[in-house]
Amino acid sequence: MKLSARTWDRIFIFLNTLFMLIIVLFMLYPFINTLAISLNNALDSIKGGIYIWPRIFTLHNYNTVFRNNLLTTAFINSILRTVLSTTGGLFVSSVAGYVLSRKEFILTKYVTIFFVLTMYVSAGLIPQYFLYRSLGLINNFNVYWIPGLFSAFHVIVIRTYMSGLPDSLVEAARIDGAGEFRTYLQIILPICKPVLATVGLWIAVGNWNDWFTSFIFASKEQFTTLQYELMKILSSSMAQMTSQDSSALAAQYASGARDTITPQAIRATITIIAAVPILCVYPFLQKHFVKGVHVGSVKG
Repeated sequence: MKLSARTWDRIFIFLNTLFMLIIVLFMLYPFINTLAISLNNALDSIKGGIYIWPRIFTLHNYNTVFRNNLLTTAFINSILRTVLSTTGGLFVSSVAGYVLSRKEFILTKYVTIFFVLTMYVSAGLIPQYFLYRSLGLINNFNVYWIPGLFSAFHVIVIRTYMSGLPDSLVEAARIDGAGEFRTYLQIILPICKPVLATVGLWIAVGNWNDWFTSFIFASKEQFTTLQYELMKILSSSMAQMTSQDSSALAAQYASGARDTITPQAIRATITIIAAVPILCVYPFLQKHFVKGVHVGSVKG
């Protein structure tokens, strides 16, 4: 029996939908599994066999993490750092990208080469530490956002996007009497939302997940960040775990202990806590993010 074209279309839609659902399940499973482990009893999790639902539900893992008195300060510092770094980085990178995208700027080639070289050559951590100390950035909140205002990679990405915009936009603005900064601010910037959303998300995620800067350059408690505090909690849990053997853990589990914490449970809990803020922001940027990556790949 010969099937009609409409029937083939329905079969294709069904199979395509089924295939996409399978892919979605495979992509969501690691997150759901991590969430289940974070909500499960820590000692019970050692046995394994937890997939998408906790076997012994508990909030003790989250209580252990949020018991840290510095967590509120760290959370506020992380938000401030992320906001300042993202807004400042986007402004500096977009201004530099606009200048390099103008064909009348005769030094574009040489400046771009210089920027690219900085991506391959680095002085190292020790000279960086001495530089920050000479600038008064050690144990200073400004160390979180001032050094990261400029990124050669972000400038090149934004410049590539702006170079693909019609020259008639700038020419029309100049005919109307607009200066360079007004042209950048009112004409170019509004139509660069996709690339700005893409770069902004990169900057935000990088700053939100960074704990090394706090560890090296801002170790005082008033400048601590969320990731740094979570890292300390995980390190403390792992150190406590190594001091106990498996027989002691088995005895605790057999006695019905519910207050013991393990690195696996803490790691899962920390992953969920750190990921939730970014997951709340991403849906609002998804449309621009996908478009920005697509355009950058085509015009690169």
